Amino acid sequence: MHVVALRVDLLVPGAHSLKAKRSVLKALKHELNATYGAAVAEVDHQDLWQRAALGVSLVAPQAGHLDRRVHTVRRHLDDRPDIEVLDVGISYLEKPDV
Repeated sequence: MHVVALRVDLLVPGAHSLKAKRSVLKALKHELNATYGAAVAEVDHQDLWQRAALGVSLVAPQAGHLDRRVHTVRRHLDDRPDIEVLDVGISYLEKPDV
């Protein structure tokens, strides 16, 4: 089993209130979960209108498959017109063979 955790720092330039930012993030979190099976949570900048940080986790049986999923999620984020990806931190975790 292979696991990756991403910290995605975002700018939401069109958000002029916390409610507007949360609307964008809610849709994004739903898309990532429904499309890629990712677990997603807002992890920082909850009190800022145009900034957000999301924690995204993905699980796959093989490392190569996980790498492809990470790249696909990154592309999905980059293709959204309502957000700007500022930074992505990636941490890989592996379960040792027992």
